[in-house]
Amino acid sequence: MASKVNTSYTLIPNQKCKRTNHQSSYFCNTLDLDPQLLSTLGNFKVLPLEIFHIILRYLSVKDIGMLSMVSKTVSQHIINYISTSSGSRRLLIQNFHDLDLSGTKEESRLLEHYRALGLLFKRCTLLLPTKDRLKYIHKILSETLTAGWDELECHRVYNFLCELTNLSRKMQTVVCNKPGSARKLELRIRLFCRNVLLDHWTQRSDSAFWLTRILKPWPMVNQARLLYIIFGPTSPQDGQVIWQEMVEGPTDESSLKGLANAIKLLYDTGTKEWTADDVISLVDELSVVPREWLLENNARLLILSGNNICFTFMASKAGEGGAIELARLIVFLALVCEKELYCMDWTVRMMQKVCKVFSAAAERKSFLQSVANAFACVTMEMLQPIMSGERDDDDRGFLNLFHLLHAQANFHKEVLYLTMNASSS
Repeated sequence: MASKVNTSYTLIPNQKCKRTNHQSSYFCNTLDLDPQLLSTLGNFKVLPLEIFHIILRYLSVKDIGMLSMVSKTVSQHIINYISTSSGSRRLLIQNFHDLDLSGTKEESRLLEHYRALGLLFKRCTLLLPTKDRLKYIHKILSETLTAGWDELECHRVYNFLCELTNLSRKMQTVVCNKPGSARKLELRIRLFCRNVLLDHWTQRSDSAFWLTRILKPWPMVNQARLLYIIFGPTSPQDGQVIWQEMVEGPTDESSLKGLANAIKLLYDTGTKEWTADDVISLVDELSVVPREWLLENNARLLILSGNNICFTFMASKAGEGGAIELARLIVFLALVCEKELYCMDWTVRMMQKVCKVFSAAAERKSFLQSVANAFACVTMEMLQPIMSGERDDDDRGFLNLFHLLHAQANFHKEVLYLTMNASSS
C-alpha cells in the first residue's frame, strides 16, 4: 500500500502540469527529467512554477535582478515570468511616456523603477551576445531600457535602434535636402530623439552621451542642422520646426532655450568626444541654419548658453581678427540685456574680459573704438527704415530703436562707473 501511495503522490505534479499552460509544463518537466537543471534551482526545485511566480511578485525589481544571476536556469524562468501577463503588468508600465509627472515624486519613482528594470534585463540576459539581448528586450518593450549598461553596450544599443528604425537614413534625408522640405519627417525625428533618447534622463552625462551618438557621425554642418531640428523652435499649432524664426526677426527666450541647453550640455558635461573648439564651431555653424541669423538672435543664444560659452565664442572671434564683427556683437548683447532687464554691468564686464584677449594696447584701443562706432552704425541702420516711412503694423522697428538707445545709455553709464571706480581705487 505504501508503494501505491507514493506512486500516486509522485504523479500529482505531472497531472497538474497537463492541466496548466505550456510554461508550467516546461518547468515541471524540467524538474523531473533533468537532474542537472534541477540542482541549479536550489531551494526553488520543490516549487511548482505558479508558486515561483507568486514569490517573484513579492520581490523588488532590483532583487529579481539579483536572483537572476543565481543560475542560468533561474534566469530563464525569470525571463519566462517577464513574458507572462501578470509579469508584464507588474513590470512594464504601459502609459509611461503619456503621464504628466513633471517634478513629482511619482516621476522619480517611475524613473527609478525603469532603471532597476534595465539592470534586471542586463542581468537575466548576461550570457547572451549584446545583439541577441537587444532583440529580446525590444520584443518585450518595443524600446530599449539600458540603465546600468556600460558605454560600449550603449553604443551597440544606438546602432541597433538606428538599424531598427532606419534613423540614419531618415536623418540623411532631412540634412541633405532643403530645410522644411520634409516637415513631417523632421517632426518624427525630433519626437523620437527627444522622447526616446534624450529627455527622460536625470543625469546630464546620460543625455550628453545620447546627444553625442546622434550628432557625431555627421559633418559639422549637418550636426548644426540636426541640433536645430531636435531643439529649435516649433509651431504651437502642429509642432513642426520653424526654420525662418531666427532669420526674419528678433525672437524670444523660449525659442532659443532648447538650443542653448543642448549647447551647454555638450560643453559642461566633460564629454570626451567634444572639445571647447568643437562646441564653439557648432555654435558658429548653427548661426547660419537655414541662413544667417539676425545678430540679436545670436547674442540671445550666447547669453542663454552661459558665461563660459559666450566668452569662449567671443575670444575665438578676437583671435581670428574679427574686431568689427565682435564689436557689433557687443552692441546686440547690450540690446538683449536691455530688453530682458538683465544687468548691463554683465555686458561691460564681458567686453572688458574680451579686451584682454588682444595682446597689444593698440589692438585693445582699436577694439573699443569699434564698439563705439558699432553703436552709432546699428542706430543708423535701425533709424533708416523709420525715416523712409517703412513702419511695421506693430511698430516693431521703432520699439527696437527705442530699446537700443536705452541700451547704449545704460552701457556707457556702466563703463563710466567702471572707469571712476578704477580711478578712485
